[in-house]
Amino acid sequence: MSAVLPPLTEVVARHGLAARKALGQHFLLDEALCARIARLAGDLAGREVLEVGPGPGGLTRALLGTAVTRVLAVELDERALAALAEVEAAHPGRLEVLRADAMTVDAAARLAAPRQVVANLPYNVGTPLLIGWLREAPRWERLTLMFQEEVALRITAAPNTEHYGRLAVLAQWCAECRVALRLPPGAFRPPPKVHSAVVSIVPHATQPEPVLFRAMERVTAAAFGQRRKMLRGALKPLGEAEALLAACGIAGERRAEELPVAAFDALARALLARDVLSRG
Repeated sequence: MSAVLPPLTEVVARHGLAARKALGQHFLLDEALCARIARLAGDLAGREVLEVGPGPGGLTRALLGTAVTRVLAVELDERALAALAEVEAAHPGRLEVLRADAMTVDAAARLAAPRQVVANLPYNVGTPLLIGWLREAPRWERLTLMFQEEVALRITAAPNTEHYGRLAVLAQWCAECRVALRLPPGAFRPPPKVHSAVVSIVPHATQPEPVLFRAMERVTAAAFGQRRKMLRGALKPLGEAEALLAACGIAGERRAEELPVAAFDALARALLARDVLSRG
């Protein structure tokens, strides 16, 4: 049976865990909300879970309150380690705390399948972390991630809407994405200036090969790099843009925000095929 842990507000005060803006920290101390986020990940029985930026350990505690097999908590802030050590001691063998920059950790290699990510991501690294996990989507069963609401909308946006762009295409190409929960600034300490949202990301059964993913990154970077341009102009850096568009049946005067994900898939495949052919 797990030991009883002190309230999170007491932990923050005792360990001097004032959130640091430079680390993108906004702590979620409401234990009921933490438990709700943990439930959004589904049945965690038999799963190993990565958490990034656990801070004082609110979500960590909630995850360990489920049937999860093991949690790997990656934390860059040395100040949080003592607080997390208390959680680790209360759940012997079920929590590993790793002091590291999550951008440099091959977390999937440290976790047994089926594995998930459940995290209240630091604001300053949320998007690059997500793109890294999308590149290795076959290794993850599900990602349950909290972002600034604007980023959540960029992940889940549909074509011809304000937030549709490169992130939406990459995410929806690899996974089923939906906003599962919205949270006001007052849910956090200190309150951020914006709302936040939890996004549920479930990778598709079939995933692109790494070479195709790289081709998609090139296509979307060019297409959305100059959003106001017609695609025949925006895709010029890729070479032979008109031929590439014609091969996919896409009119050159269209703009990136008009294209569905399937059209970007066609462009990425055509670019890859052309590159393979040119290499002989």
